[in-house]
Order: sequence, then C-alpha cells, then structure tokens
Amino acid sequence: MILDLIRSRRSVRTFAAKEIPAEVLENLMTYADGITNPYGVPVWFKLLNAKENGLSSPVISGGDWYIGGGVEECPHFGEAYGYSFECLVLYAQSLGLGTTWIGGTMNRGSFERAMELLDGEQMPCVTPLGYAAEKMSLRETLMRKGVKAENRAKFEEVFFDGSFGKPLTRERAGRLVEPLEAVRLGPSAVNKQPWRVVVTEDAVHFYVKKLKGLPVADMQKIDMGIALCHFALTAEELGIATEFVILDSGMPTSVDAEYIASYLLK
Repeated sequence: MILDLIRSRRSVRTFAAKEIPAEVLENLMTYADGITNPYGVPVWFKLLNAKENGLSSPVISGGDWYIGGGVEECPHFGEAYGYSFECLVLYAQSLGLGTTWIGGTMNRGSFERAMELLDGEQMPCVTPLGYAAEKMSLRETLMRKGVKAENRAKFEEVFFDGSFGKPLTRERAGRLVEPLEAVRLGPSAVNKQPWRVVVTEDAVHFYVKKLKGLPVADMQKIDMGIALCHFALTAEELGIATEFVILDSGMPTSVDAEYIASYLLK
C-alpha cells in the first residue's frame, strides 16, 4: 500500500557499496517517463552517473547514481515538480532503493550542466539513488537530529474542521484519515511541514504556511506538491473519488497561510 511506503521511507544519505542492477534502473526510468501531475506541467527526469559527471554532495556518503528532474519555469511549476518527483521517490522505495531530496547541499552548477537544461528550465532538486548502508554515517546521524527528522506535527495541528481555528480530530476525519495521515508523514525542506489543510463536507483545501529561511526559493511549493501527491495516491488506492481544482474565491483564509489547491470529494 502507498501509506505503507510512506510510513517506511526515510531519507537515506549513507549508501552501501552495492551496485544497482541495470534492470532496476531501467524499470525506474520507464516508470519516470509515465509520471504526470494534476497541474499538467511536464516534469522530465534524467539518470546521472556521479563519477562520469563529477557529481557529489557534502551530505551524501557513497552511491554512484543521482536522478535529477527538469521543469520549465511557469505558473505552479514548484507544486507540479514536487508532486511528480515524489511519485518517483515512492516508486524507488517500492524497488528497495534509498533516496533523499536535495535542494541546496550540492554543487548546483555541476548538476545543472549534467542535466543539460534548456533556457527557461529549472532543476529544483535531485536525489541520490542506491541501497542504504547498514549504519548511518556520523554526519547523517547529526543531520537527522538537527532537523528532528523523526518528528511530525500532531494531526490536530495541521488539519482543520471547516475553517482555521477548529482542529480536525482523527474521529471527525472519517474515511479521509489515511489520506490525511499520508500528508502528515510527508518529507519537507528541513522538516518544516508547511502544509495546512481545511476539510469541509465536500472538499479538502490545501494551504502553505508561510515560512522564511529555506535554502532554495519555492521549496515550500515543492513541499506542497509532495502533500498533494500523498493525498491523491492514498485516496485513489482507497477508492475515494476526488477532483483536483484551484478555486478563485469563497475559501476559508488564514493570515499566515496561502491557498494552494483543493480536492473535491465525490
């Protein structure tokens, strides 16, 4: 199940000296070619050999491969990128491969040259790819402690019942409790968990809580794409029919949150 993949996945920064079989890489990239997102913004992926392209990150130990994603800068490209890239990350998890989102801790110039980006295209993030080592490096252990990687906000802190100011309980969430739990467990830049969600009788409305000091511009919009992905995939697996929409007005508001998108419940 999708929720099982989401629960079991963690960011991997220390990789074993174990080669990824060619058929596994081929399987992954075939899947990548078919990924779509609800914004209809094309996101493309490229497998990058670290040694051949001189690629590295100070937070990664071991590993021979990275995957980068390219997207044209346009309205909602951050959310679209986050959605599509997380689909790829979860599929890699299903194949037994370790990943971690990297947006700032890399030599961006080297990665962008290896991606061969066109004018107007961006590469917001990459992920290393490989098999997790049996033991984390000291650097990885300290990083996880620094961002409190195991911690997630309480259910009632990020989900609201009808409007902001009224926390949503798991009991009130009903059939939506697992799709919302999938959102709550999502990865985010420095574990800031910016998603805020208002659930009404006929819709689920996603907002981003405005934060400062993130390493890469638009990273919060990428986080919101991850949240939308987790909700949509889990709802679909459970047979909950939804329709993705971006509403213009009539939405509940919050002074520190920006509206992103909604899923109408059918």
